[in-house]
Amino acid sequence: MIKKPKGTKDILGREAKKWKYVERIVDEVMEKYHYSYIRTPLFESTELFHRGVGETSDIITKETYDFIDRGERKMTLRPEGTAGVVRSYLENKMYGDPMQPVKFYYNGTMYRYERPQAGRERELTQFGCELIGSDDPLTDAETISLAIQIYRILGLKDVVVHLNTLGDKESRETYRKELLDYFKPHITSLCDDCKERYLHNPLRILDCKVDGGSELFQNAPKTIDYLNKESKERFDKVCEYLDILEIPYTVDSSIVRGLDYYNHTVFEFEVSTESGKMAIGAGGRYNGLIGQLGGPQTPAIGFGSGIDRLLLALEYEEIELPVKEDIDLYLLYVNEEEKKYAIYLTQELRLNGFTVETESLNRSLKAQFKQADRLNAKFTIVLNSEELNEDEVTIKNTKTKEEEKVQLDALIYYLDENLMDDEFECSCKDDECHHHED
Repeated sequence: MIKKPKGTKDILGREAKKWKYVERIVDEVMEKYHYSYIRTPLFESTELFHRGVGETSDIITKETYDFIDRGERKMTLRPEGTAGVVRSYLENKMYGDPMQPVKFYYNGTMYRYERPQAGRERELTQFGCELIGSDDPLTDAETISLAIQIYRILGLKDVVVHLNTLGDKESRETYRKELLDYFKPHITSLCDDCKERYLHNPLRILDCKVDGGSELFQNAPKTIDYLNKESKERFDKVCEYLDILEIPYTVDSSIVRGLDYYNHTVFEFEVSTESGKMAIGAGGRYNGLIGQLGGPQTPAIGFGSGIDRLLLALEYEEIELPVKEDIDLYLLYVNEEEKKYAIYLTQELRLNGFTVETESLNRSLKAQFKQADRLNAKFTIVLNSEELNEDEVTIKNTKTKEEEKVQLDALIYYLDENLMDDEFECSCKDDECHHHED
């Protein structure tokens, strides 16, 4: 039997409904912030990611899925969303659009060849946004706020925003030199990856997963101590605007992000779980990337968040999403004439917005009732030729067991009225939960 590749999974059943619910919330919030949806190719020229993400990043050196296509072109399955959006921005000459800044959001599959673990597969789904064309610190705060709103609506309350700044080019270069001087006497004690990072991108040493918690790393120079005046003032503005938006945050100098294109504001969203702390999203400002890819120097900021990890965090917090696991009505019948009418009525009710099923396996009436139970039908109707001749049906409320005769031309109104009060009861039992407002 052929099985799915390692690091991938099938998403189906109740799990798929959770995914669709999260995606709907993302769509709704992004639209409120006036972001337009963008869909970029699943694979792009390898050069895009090497130039955009960075030749020395772990993603490029260890994790990308690269291949040669039949035209002998070097291609890569996208490992993240930003580079593709920026490529589209440049290719479509959006920098000439008078409607600035340009605001896009995406929701798609990414690929990274790494050791599969809970919430971190080789095939992952990530949503995110990119705001291109503004350098105002307001947009930094707003981007962080947007992500927090999505998390809160889904039920996550205790999301910690870890905030840092890398400063401008001058500040970053000053800090880079200081970091080289600090780690130079200890280079032999660094892991093999960090020895390589020391030569090509010393900021990445602070991302070390092997020795990151050691005293040597804890006492390393902090980016915030090497900011020039302009960078410091800019970061202070970001913090001020977050305070206005009532977004709690903690300044964390260990946040440097793993991609080369970041400068100024960088951030991560973290939740505490039973197995420890877990990052569910991250982002930052990348004012140099568009120029680096051949376009005009253009400021930009964005974030990305993995749906796999987000759902895992919701599971740890025992937050039950209000996914629909029932149907409105199940139509039962016995003979061929009743079946024909069931076909017609099912279609009519579906076109009027109801979730309706009917029998398709020619089972007995008893077996049909069992199927209605399996589908958690809120109402059932046993079509009866005599009643149909009178243009009426008997509808049963499966919860109360009450039955009522309804004229066929009033059936839609009856269902509208009786389904209106059937609201989801959130299992979190928290009156402040946004699910109660959904």
